[in-house]
Amino acid sequence: MITRREIIRSGSWLGLTYPWARSSFLAAAPSFTANPFACGIASGDPLPDGVVLWTRLMGEPSRESAWARENIEVRWEVAEDEAMKKVVKRGRVIAAPEQAHSVHADVRGLRPGRWYWYRFKAGSETSAVGRTRTAPSGANDRLRFAFASCQHFESGYYTAYQHMVKEDLDLVVHLGDYIYEGGPRPGGVRQHVGAEIVSLSDYRNRYALYRSDADLREAHRLFPFAVTWDDHEVDNNYAGDIPEDKQTRTAFLERRANAYQAYYEAMPLRRTSMPQGSKMQLYRRLGFGSLAEFFVLDTRQYRSDQPCGDGDKPPCAEMTKEPQTMFGDAQENWLTAGLAGSRAKWNILANQVMMAKIDRDGTAGERYPMDQWSGYETARVRFMRFLAEKKPSNPVVITGDVHSNWVCDLKEKFRDAGSPVVASEFTGTSISSGGNGVPVPERTAAYLGDNPQIKFFNAQRGYVSCEVTRERFRADYRIVETVTEKQSPISTKASYVIEDGVRGVKKA
Repeated sequence: MITRREIIRSGSWLGLTYPWARSSFLAAAPSFTANPFACGIASGDPLPDGVVLWTRLMGEPSRESAWARENIEVRWEVAEDEAMKKVVKRGRVIAAPEQAHSVHADVRGLRPGRWYWYRFKAGSETSAVGRTRTAPSGANDRLRFAFASCQHFESGYYTAYQHMVKEDLDLVVHLGDYIYEGGPRPGGVRQHVGAEIVSLSDYRNRYALYRSDADLREAHRLFPFAVTWDDHEVDNNYAGDIPEDKQTRTAFLERRANAYQAYYEAMPLRRTSMPQGSKMQLYRRLGFGSLAEFFVLDTRQYRSDQPCGDGDKPPCAEMTKEPQTMFGDAQENWLTAGLAGSRAKWNILANQVMMAKIDRDGTAGERYPMDQWSGYETARVRFMRFLAEKKPSNPVVITGDVHSNWVCDLKEKFRDAGSPVVASEFTGTSISSGGNGVPVPERTAAYLGDNPQIKFFNAQRGYVSCEVTRERFRADYRIVETVTEKQSPISTKASYVIEDGVRGVKKA
C-alpha cells in the first residue's frame, strides 16, 4: 500500500483533464508503478439478485503515467468464499479517463440475502478482497444497518468507523456531507489540501483525500453502502440552483455539475445515477424483502430557497408561502405514491436535514432553523398531513446534518398534545464534524423544555446502529469519546424503540 500523502498527490494528478482522452484505445495490460487500488473498493445499493461493485484506479503519484490517457480494462470476480475459490460471477468493465477511471459494475444473477466476496484486477495488479451482501427477497425477519453522516476531514479522525466495522451489519446508510468543500482551517487534526473546491479536478482530489482514511476505506470494504448527499458535497447550504456564495446561476450550475460528476465517480452507484450536466438522479428505493423499504431522498437538488434569509430566525411570512418544496414536485409525487403503495412492514426515509420542527429560542419567543424542515413550513405541513391521512406502515425517518443526536416524534403541530404523531425521526450525530462535542450544550438545554416532541438529545460523535424486526425498530446511539485522537473507546449512550403499528418512540 502507498502512503496517505501519495494517495493525495495521486488524486491531484488524476484530477487533470485530458481533452484527447476520448480515444477508443484500450490498455488491457497497463504498467502500474504504484498500487492502482489505493482509493479502496466498495459496494452499494444491494438488490435481491445483485449489487454495485466500485473502485477507482489511481495513478503513480510522482509523475504522469501513460495509462492516464487510456481506457483501462478492469476485471471483477464475485465468490461465495473469502478465499475467492468459489467464483460465481466474473466480468470486465472499462475504466475511462473521463470518469476518473472509476468502475461501477452492476452485478446481477446472485442469490438473495447472502454474503459474497469480490475483487478487481487491472493489468497484473489485484485489489484487496471486499465483502458485500445482497438484499433478501420475500419474507424476512431481521435487518441490521447503521447510518452516519458529516465526516469533516480536518475536524477529527474517523474513530467511529473503527467500531462500526466490528458490528454485524447488512448495510450502511450515509446521509450526506461525505466531504467538505472548504479550504484549510487552522487547528485541525489534519488538513484539506488547496483552497475551497470549485473545479472538477478540485472535487476529485478532495474525494481522494477523504478516501486516504483507512477506517473509511475499511467500512466500504466490509459493507454495502446506500449513499445520498447533503450540501457540503457541493456548497454549504445551497438550495437547488442557488449557492451560498455570490456566484451567477450559470457559474454555480457549472460548479454543481463538477461536484455531481465527482460524487458519482466516488460512490458505489448504478449507472442510472450518472449525472447529465448539473442534474443527477439520486432519489431511489431499496427493498429488503417484506420487512423494510428504504426511500433514499434528495433534499438539496430540487428545494426552494431558504426562507427569511437562512440561519436561525423568528417566524416570517416566507415560511408559509406557496409554492414551497423540499423535494421538488416529481420527487414528492414519487415518494407519496411509493409510501401509499408500499407493502413493507417498515418504511424508512433516508433524509438529510431534520424533519422535526424545533424551536431553538429557549425564551418566550420563537426561532427556527431555516435550512431544515422547520423553515419550510408549507412543505412540512403538507407531508405531515399526507402521513396522517394515508397512514403508510410504520414510517421512520433517519437524518444527519446537525452534528448531534436527536430522537423526536413527528406531528403537524409539535406543541399540541392533541395533534397525532404521524412518524418518528432518529437523527444521528456526525462522524467527526464539530470536533469531540459535549453531551448536552448549555445553549441547547435551554430550549429542550419548549419542544415536547424531543425525546433525546446528545452532541457527541458517533453513529446510530439499528435493528429492524417484524415487531420493532430499535436504534442504539453509539458514541465515541474522542475524534481528536486516532483511537477511542465507544459506548451506547441511549437506545429507543418503535413498536410495530404504534406511532411514537419510547426508550428501550
